[in-house]
Amino acid sequence: METFFSFLERRVDDCSSLLCIGLDPHIPDLKEASAASALDFCLTLVKQTAPYAAAFKPNAAFFEIFGAAGWTALKQVIEAVHEASVRLGSMIPVILDAKRGDIASTAEAYARSAFEHLGAHCITLNPYLGKDSIDPFIKDHEKGVFLLCKTSNPGSGDLQDITLENGLMLYEHVAKLAQTWNTKNNIGLVVGATHPEALARVRAAAPDLWFLSPGIGAQGGELESAMRAGLRKDGKGLLLPVSRGISRASDPAKAAAELRDQIISIKRELNR
Repeated sequence: METFFSFLERRVDDCSSLLCIGLDPHIPDLKEASAASALDFCLTLVKQTAPYAAAFKPNAAFFEIFGAAGWTALKQVIEAVHEASVRLGSMIPVILDAKRGDIASTAEAYARSAFEHLGAHCITLNPYLGKDSIDPFIKDHEKGVFLLCKTSNPGSGDLQDITLENGLMLYEHVAKLAQTWNTKNNIGLVVGATHPEALARVRAAAPDLWFLSPGIGAQGGELESAMRAGLRKDGKGLLLPVSRGISRASDPAKAAAELRDQIISIKRELNR
């Protein structure tokens, strides 16, 4: 049976990459503050970096800021990734970075918006409301979710590092829950590359899951440390999103290729 993560693993094999290209059209990076400029910015990135991308991750907030026109642009960006997939003969998953989290009927509406209207393959979710809040997103095994577990921001410890009565930190408890919920192979975890010790602890708590690990580059995460802590024994299980480190490079295609090659080199070293 095909699942979201079987699609992702096939793409990882096809492109020999764990690199996830972040599509974050920050207004200062655009020619003008408009949805059209955000679209042009992202289409250029998709065209230049698709051969090296295990996945693309558009951040909904940078499109929503432009209202209805921004929402249309987001849909067009996702369609462009689908078109690039066809050209390359390999499906590149789209992870919508939206961090949704709500109850029953509202969650169902968010799921339909992300998967049916926009055409995303996966979405980031806040699991704070419990499993019933994520059920609408995971009922189709071909659609995936990444649940916020240990995030990369400085204030993540305010709640995520609370120690429970059983001695586990709250983020470890989330990881263990996600491992048990993953009956359709379509649940992963967001675990920041800025916290390699926490990354290792989450890997111990959820040895089988895929991690989306932001924070490499602009947020201070170090690539080799993240890979050492987060990779599964099979050398997979870790997607490494990079946005500004590629989009702000003078040659985004070259920057993406160099990052992909660096990831391959580190994997070889860790396998020795």
